[in-house]
Amino acid sequence: MNRFGTRAGIRAADRPCTLVVCRGCCCGNPRKYPETDHAWQLDRLRAEAADSGGRFAVRTTDCLGPCGQANVIVVQPSTAGRRAGGRATWIGFATDDDCTDDLLRWAAEGGPGVAQPPVTLELQFIRPPREARARARR
Repeated sequence: MNRFGTRAGIRAADRPCTLVVCRGCCCGNPRKYPETDHAWQLDRLRAEAADSGGRFAVRTTDCLGPCGQANVIVVQPSTAGRRAGGRATWIGFATDDDCTDDLLRWAAEGGPGVAQPPVTLELQFIRPPREARARARR
């Protein structure tokens, strides 16, 4: 990373769609979802990103907040996707192979602002914590 927070050799204009995988207190916790192979899911996401030729990236982060909807993955748009109106999309309950397949397909196709998400994945869209809290206060 350089001092601007971008990887060396990659300009901000070239940022790909990024899957931000929560691995905080609940997400990725085999005690919470013992039937899910959390390590395999993350390994698969990383392997597909590595094989994508830079079409998308994967990174992990600490707790994103909506623990009751674990596993949470945020799909951040590429620079082109953001310019086209795409915004970060929060996916909850990302625990099975079908969801992982849908996430990988959408990211490879360009993600938010570039490609339409699979309809089955749209059923798992959740509100970011700040939006959910604001809505609850109304």
